[in-house]
Amino acid sequence: MERQIITKRIGEITDDISRLKSALCAMDTTDIQRYPDNYEVLSTDAALRAEKIACRLRHLIYSGTCIQKKEYLSSAAAVHGIRIERRGGVMEITLPGLLPKRKQRHSTEFLLDPFYFALSQYAETHEFPKYCHCVVCFSHIYGKDLPTRRVRDYDNLELKQILDVIATFIMVDDTGLLVDAYNTTELGDADCTRVSVMDKNSFPGWLKERENSMESITDF
Repeated sequence: MERQIITKRIGEITDDISRLKSALCAMDTTDIQRYPDNYEVLSTDAALRAEKIACRLRHLIYSGTCIQKKEYLSSAAAVHGIRIERRGGVMEITLPGLLPKRKQRHSTEFLLDPFYFALSQYAETHEFPKYCHCVVCFSHIYGKDLPTRRVRDYDNLELKQILDVIATFIMVDDTGLLVDAYNTTELGDADCTRVSVMDKNSFPGWLKERENSMESITDF
């Protein structure tokens, strides 16, 4: 890549970092109790800007160095803390943070790329089940030390692209004829999203066990 192009892209990233700093300063001085809507706008802007910065830096690495995309994203998945576990007949995947809202392109790329490579890496050393008739359970876990007004509608979340990635590895097909989707909102120590995939006949037992053990939003 030409030096002039690299300099221009670094300049754009630097500008975004300056705007991110401004947003963080505004967050720090905003009274969250008196102006919760303002704080929400500021924090969302800061988070999306940070994700945009990370995505731009990734592309700069891919195009300007010898580091392979797969090599970098494997490290990114580890830094994110993406966890993949198989518990009996249930595949359980934990993603850092809550799923982004629809149409937030940079947020989706920020998460999906490392997620895909985490699954790919896991598949190299573990045997994946291949579900046919199954249930996918999205557990949206909100940190209980933060306001419950942050809870969002399920239909405003980017679930489909996450499901598409999972289906590539462990499903025969993600058509509605074979796959049922279930959403639940829970409270936890920190924000995260847990995706559980299982055969349909395992779902009633899984749901009963979860309801007995989890702290739901209504218990807050």
